[in-house]
Amino acid sequence: MLAVKGTAAESALSLCGVENLKGKTVIDATNPIADVPPVNGVLNFFTDQNHSLMERLQKLAPTANFVKAFSCVGNAFMVNPHFAGGKPTMFICGNDAKSKKIVSEILTQFGWEAEDMGMAESARAIEPLCMLWCIPGIARNQWNHAFKLLKA
Repeated sequence: MLAVKGTAAESALSLCGVENLKGKTVIDATNPIADVPPVNGVLNFFTDQNHSLMERLQKLAPTANFVKAFSCVGNAFMVNPHFAGGKPTMFICGNDAKSKKIVSEILTQFGWEAEDMGMAESARAIEPLCMLWCIPGIARNQWNHAFKLLKA
């Protein structure tokens, strides 16, 4: 599990030794939040819309199997989330099918509905959910919510 400040994520990988991550599943809960204040409740990222922090981490440790998860909800709801609308959805992505299956099983055990959004590039869409999740918290101190993908 990689759950550090986004600006420290690359250093954290280097400190643990990227060679030690070969073939291992790494759940990436980081977000590329910039070290500047939010603007009207909206966080700033140090990446742009065509790049994600997870892609940078995957490039730094190419033999690790990164799976983006837990990056769009607060820690109080990561395990056994209870919401009136039912099980929330955790969007995941990554390049290794076996690792995504492992993370999906963990999410199910933790009380989530896992939704695989594809390869590592999909982190470009998942990471900004952090921005959306934080707006009610920053603006109104409301931190008790999660996302749900509704299907017909």
